[in-house]
Amino acid sequence: MNRLRRRVLAVLLAAMLSMPAASAADLTAVRYHSGSEHDRVVFDLSSMPDYRVRTSADGREVTIDFRDVSAAAKISRTRLESSRIESVKYKAGQGHFLVTLRLKSGLDFQVRKLSHPARVFVDVVPKSAVKSYGGSETNSRKDAGAPASPAAGGEGNILPLSFDGLYTRMAAPGIASRTYVYWDADGKVSAYFVEADKNLYAVKPVLARGRVPGLQTTSGMSDAADAVAAVNATYFAGNGDMIGLVKIDGVIAGTTYYTRSAFGLMPDGRPVFGRVSYSGTVTLGDETQPVSGVDAERGENNLIVYNKWYGSRTRTNEYGMEYTVRNGKVTGIQTGNSPIPADGCVISVHGTAAEAFAGVQIGDRAVVTEDLGSPWNEAVQIMGAGPRLVEGGQVHVTAGEEEFPSDIRYGRAPRSAVAVLRNGNYLFGVVDGRQADSHGLTLTEWAKLLIKMGAVDAVNLDGGGSSDLVIGGKVQNKPSDGSERAVGSALILMKK
Repeated sequence: MNRLRRRVLAVLLAAMLSMPAASAADLTAVRYHSGSEHDRVVFDLSSMPDYRVRTSADGREVTIDFRDVSAAAKISRTRLESSRIESVKYKAGQGHFLVTLRLKSGLDFQVRKLSHPARVFVDVVPKSAVKSYGGSETNSRKDAGAPASPAAGGEGNILPLSFDGLYTRMAAPGIASRTYVYWDADGKVSAYFVEADKNLYAVKPVLARGRVPGLQTTSGMSDAADAVAAVNATYFAGNGDMIGLVKIDGVIAGTTYYTRSAFGLMPDGRPVFGRVSYSGTVTLGDETQPVSGVDAERGENNLIVYNKWYGSRTRTNEYGMEYTVRNGKVTGIQTGNSPIPADGCVISVHGTAAEAFAGVQIGDRAVVTEDLGSPWNEAVQIMGAGPRLVEGGQVHVTAGEEEFPSDIRYGRAPRSAVAVLRNGNYLFGVVDGRQADSHGLTLTEWAKLLIKMGAVDAVNLDGGGSSDLVIGGKVQNKPSDGSERAVGSALILMKK
């Protein structure tokens, strides 16, 4: 009996030894993204395997040697070629699966890992970017462990963020450029952000070509202002008129008929968020009439106030009347296309509004009253757009109550936003959409992403083909039109 038992055990042991060893992990996918600042290759695994990284003598090739990893046949067919990666080769055998990336000259790399979910990823960056990316030169060309934010302990008061798919570099002292690429159930999402240290930078609205109406690319406005960064801002008409309440250096540059969300800055630099609406009246002589709009095209029976933000002249036709106002007096009366004084305004009226002011003469008293409510009357800068996205660190989308049309309110699309982070810093952001590299986000998804980036308050800006983020004069995202769209306004970051 003992002899039979020993024989059975021997047979079982021999069978076990003859069986192929089970792989410790499966390589399920190889994903690839080429952005404006770096290329990223991501290896998705069922569990974290043992692996080693080797570099060729010339520094141009990096080989990742995965041990006891099985890879699907489709993995070896994944091609990676870009302005940074010359080629990729795969080799399997003797319990190893090797991936070799051939880099183009002048580039460096970093290999990092994430345990939950199990991922190994390679970032290909310019050699000059390695220190700002990894925090020290020694983190490059080897496995640096879990991905650490390059901004943690970086220059300025930058929010430390670290999660899979996020790439951060210090574009300037106190300026963090962030790219976040991830996949959801419906595909790929590519988003771009700039965080600015509130102690070093200020936000300011600017107009296309410095006036209304005007049309200019966001990068053009950034260049004209010598800004550190810029994002497209409020909605606009085809001719460049603002469709949102805008206030620049204390002077209103555009109005809207709706009560909608806005971002503003108080005289002490404190940021404010909330809904704002415009109410105005003009008194000439003894007659008072309501304001139809500021720096907008004059329509039937309208009263429009034109100030310095509209340019040198009103550009109106001869079918109305216009009253030049300076120092509280009517100083001129014309039928149209009046010059706009830098230290005053022009009151342009048509139809019933013109009839009401028929008796006004030069020298009569002139009072323009504008009311935005509190705290907006005291705000120095305002960029109105909407809807609200984040309030107090929670999702709070107000598209319904602000009466936004369906093309903005529903569906996934490219989006833009301005936010204030939990450390008080400013954030500009865009997410691409309507393209293979990014399917866009709903307003609620956009709000959730901004919160992930640290936002405690955020307002949506004009989106679609207008969404455009510029850092150092360079466009970071891929506008859905295929190129930058000329827009009416932008928010910029300037050194204090």
